[in-house]
Order: sequence, then structure tokens, then C-alpha cells
Amino acid sequence: MDTLLTEIETTYRTAGGPAALERLCATLRERGDYTGLFYAMLMTKRHELGLDPVPTGPASDIPAEKQAAFEDAIRAAARTAGRLYLDAGDVAHAWPFFRMIGEPGPVRDALDAVSLDGVDNLEPLVNIAYYEGVHPTRGFDWILERYGLCSAITTLGSQELPAAPTVRDHVVGRVVQTLYHELRERLAAEIERRMGVLPKEADLPVGTPGVVRRLMAGRDYLFEEEAYHIDTSHLSSTVQLAMHLDGGPALELARELAEYGAKLKGRWSHPGDPPFEDLYDSAGKYLAILAGVGVEENLAYFRDQAEAADPDAVGTFPAEVLVNLLLKLNRPAEALAAARKFLAATGGRRLSCPSVVELCSRQGDYAALAETARAQGDAIHFLAGLLGKP
Repeated sequence: MDTLLTEIETTYRTAGGPAALERLCATLRERGDYTGLFYAMLMTKRHELGLDPVPTGPASDIPAEKQAAFEDAIRAAARTAGRLYLDAGDVAHAWPFFRMIGEPGPVRDALDAVSLDGVDNLEPLVNIAYYEGVHPTRGFDWILERYGLCSAITTLGSQELPAAPTVRDHVVGRVVQTLYHELRERLAAEIERRMGVLPKEADLPVGTPGVVRRLMAGRDYLFEEEAYHIDTSHLSSTVQLAMHLDGGPALELARELAEYGAKLKGRWSHPGDPPFEDLYDSAGKYLAILAGVGVEENLAYFRDQAEAADPDAVGTFPAEVLVNLLLKLNRPAEALAAARKFLAATGGRRLSCPSVVELCSRQGDYAALAETARAQGDAIHFLAGLLGKP
């Protein structure tokens, strides 16, 4: 570094500031100090614009006529430093620069190309990909592959699920598929242990739906003496997560997981709160609705649960489940009717489904909004209903 300082000073005295800045940038690039290069590039632009070489105040202190040029320089420097880090295989150091300018694309592409072979510390990449949302499906796959099913389930349970339906279906689907494959192998192994021969279902391709259902059929001995074959906490968590699926091949596998859970005896039956007091049976009904199987019959169960629920004892969750189901079935008018019937008195309390106000607004039913607000004595939304009324 002493040599560099000497060279910079010599260049400055013999060739001037721009030459010295150019020399500094070239040397930092050669040494792989791309963060330093970023700041040196900004200092070059500040010198060019006649500004102090070191900023002593906020960017708003820069004269208005020079703001655009300096902002362009920031973007250019960030792209340069970020790209050099990516070319060096250092995604973690590249990301802050692309995040700064709101351009995640190059980092997403780089994450797609990452191979786990030789990656000892995966956490920075997982953080960028999944938690910061640059490439959530890739990041979640790494969590599952490197840290296992338990960590993957914990990750999904410790925060809100991704809002984008495609991402949500991917991450939940991966959990469902992983647990299903584990259950399939365990059931086949248990049947082989008992009967001395591997069942023919074990030869079906991985991911084939119906295998677990066939393995259980006519084999009640699999569930004798409160037997179980996979971690029951993983099972209950996965079945509950599966109710967030919008469709796809994992949905049918999730239905089979619920059917397996419904066969478990005693302490493994996992009771829950209404409308999921019998978790696996009621979740099975919910998943069947999503799959388009016995829709009206199964929907009647959730209607009955909403009707029977005492808001003072169990709250309004059964009604919220019903509203969400109706929305998933693309029945907005029925969802609004259910919300008005069961949720009109919830006020501004946070719900797991859209509020009556939101449902009225979505459908443009301002007469219903005014009527509901009148019953609640809600002057604000009453007037909103009047104003929106055609």
C-alpha cells in the first residue's frame, strides 16, 4: 500500500488529479478491491463535477443541476462493482450494489448458476435468495437440500408465506413432495418387514400420486398399537401448509398425507381448534375442495362449522376459513354474504381473510358496505358506502 500511495502522489504531482484518480481505480480493480473501486469511481465523478472529493453532507446538498449526473455515476459505479464481484463468483458482495440501484436481475441469474458443490457457507446465499426475495424458489430449495425438511418447515412456519402464488405453491409443494416420498419409502419398508416382500407399489416412479393411498389400502396392521412412520409434527405442519396451495401436483399428494394422518391412533391424531378439531379429517375435506372433489358436500362441513362456532368461545376463525374457501372457489358474492353474516361485528380486528369492507370494495357493492357500516355505527365506512353508491 505504501508503494501505491507513492505512485498516486507522484501521478498527482506530475499529471494532475484526473490521472491520479484513474491510476487509483485501475489499481483497485487489479487488486480485486471492488468496493474500494466503487467509492473511487464516485470520487472521480465528484472531482469532475467540481464537488468536494469526500461528501460531508447528504446527497441533497449537491447542486440541482449536478444531481442527475451524480446519480447516473452512482448507478454506473454500482453496476461495475457488482458485475466484477459476480464475475469473481462473489454473489454476497455483489448483491448490496445491485440492491442499491434496484436491479436484482444479474444476481438472480448468478444464483441460478450456483452449484452447492464446494459451497461451505450457504447462509449468505440463502439470505439473499430466499429472505431478501431475489430468487425465493432457489433459496428454499437450498434450505431443503442442505438443512433438511425440519428446517424447511420451520422456515415456512416462522414467517408469512410468500405472497406470489407461484412461489408459495413451489415452496409448499416441495415440502409436501419431500414428506410424501419419505412416507412412501417408510410404508413400503414396513410392509416388506412384515410380509417378507416389497410391495409392487414401491416400483412406481417417484412422485406418482396414489402410491401412499394404495400402500395403506387393506393394511390396517400398519396402524396397530399407535404405530407411525414419519415425524408426526412434520406431518401436521405439512398438511396445514398444504391448505395454502392453489393447485398443482402436490395437492393430490397432500390429500394422501391427510388420509394417512386420519388413520393414526391415539396421541398421534393431532386434535386442533375449530374448524380443524379433527385436523386430518377436516384438512382432508379442505384439500378435497381445492382439488375439486366433493366440493359442495365438503363445503357444507365448513358452513356448519361457521354456523356452530360461538364467537365468544372460539372466535371467528371457522367463518374466516369459510370466507377464504369461497374466495378460492371464485365465489366472491358468497364470500361477501358469509362475511356479512359472521364477521360484521369484528370491527377493525385483523382477520385471516379479507374484511367485509374489503370484500364490498372488491365487488363494488357499496350498498352492502353502507348497510353493514350502519349496523356497526361506523360513520367512516357508512359515508364511503354512500359516496361509492351508483
